[in-house]
Amino acid sequence: MVVRAGREFLAIPGPTTMPDEVLRAMHRPPLDIYSKEMVQLTFGLLRDIGTLFATKGNTYMYIANGHGAWEATLTNVLSRGDKILVLESGRFAVGWGHAARAMGVEVQSLKGDWNRAIRPAEVEATLRQDTRHEIKAVLAVQIDTASGAFNDIEAIGKAIKAAGHPALFMVDTVASLGCMPFEMDAWGIDVAMSGSQKGLMTPPGLGYVAANDRAREMHKTANLRTPYWDWTERDGDEHYRKHSGTAPVHLMFAQRQAIDMLFDEKLVNVFQRHRLLAEAVRRAVAVWADGGVLSFNIIEPKERGNTVTTVKMDNPTPLLDYCRDKCGVILGVGIGDLHGKAFRIAHMGHINAPMILGTLGVIEMGLQALGIPHGKGGVTAAVNFLGESVGA
Repeated sequence: MVVRAGREFLAIPGPTTMPDEVLRAMHRPPLDIYSKEMVQLTFGLLRDIGTLFATKGNTYMYIANGHGAWEATLTNVLSRGDKILVLESGRFAVGWGHAARAMGVEVQSLKGDWNRAIRPAEVEATLRQDTRHEIKAVLAVQIDTASGAFNDIEAIGKAIKAAGHPALFMVDTVASLGCMPFEMDAWGIDVAMSGSQKGLMTPPGLGYVAANDRAREMHKTANLRTPYWDWTERDGDEHYRKHSGTAPVHLMFAQRQAIDMLFDEKLVNVFQRHRLLAEAVRRAVAVWADGGVLSFNIIEPKERGNTVTTVKMDNPTPLLDYCRDKCGVILGVGIGDLHGKAFRIAHMGHINAPMILGTLGVIEMGLQALGIPHGKGGVTAAVNFLGESVGA
């Protein structure tokens, strides 16, 4: 017996569920890539990506996922033999560092913990020890989708400044851009990157990078530069060079529609929606955890991300299978150090209260059906929180 019908619902942290309006936006013929309309589409997106990053710096668009955007950031500012500092809080900053190492960059890691966020004081202390200023860049993620950690990027930027260190500050916003505040210029960030498939509500395939003047100055001497990623190549007057070839026209149609939807909702409301829905998820998980089987991966409540919640659980496979097969809800699996030890609930991008409450209801149903010990009333706790927070 199953209680599912129609398409499955993705409660995974990317690719996320897309609005129907975004899907429909792609169902049209391509543009002449040399047309005025195509030029306007490109420059409009580059401008609005800058708004999302909150920067006056240059923005770049690549046919790539987040890993490609990582490579775009690294190749444009670093040279072989340069040293970088990677701030660990899960899997993804470490992965960014692995990409750099493969390119001939020396990688120093500030060892973190999959159960907590980056400690700004530790960043400052590490940089103060680098009296010769050998570290050329500091890499961090705003939200790590594996661990669920939220890193205080503003505080980390202040720590770098307090250390008096000239390293570039580079931030991965793949799991946060368009979902929560990010202030590139105000927080002292030199390079930021993101992807289209999460908070930006578009299919995977567009990578974004923003760079300020400090980064562009370092770019002038970077010897890791290659033609496709190169900012200088993309800064040329010809529109064709903005894409280093044929433009990803249909992905751009989708992204245009998605950004228009974010701006119509207004970013302050988008951020509030994510905060409320994330807290509703956390209220439910906190109740379920009373059964002694489930627990939050991130220990400190203030360090839990507003786009994904990672729940620790020994052997979550039966629960994941039940939710998928019986109800059509696909939850995220544990990855990296949490493989087979956790599941993840995404609450980013095209998400609302019915989607979240439905997902929580299915999880609670699965816990009940499988006889997994859990505190009763998790969904009720989520409903009560939203009822108290969202006025009539």
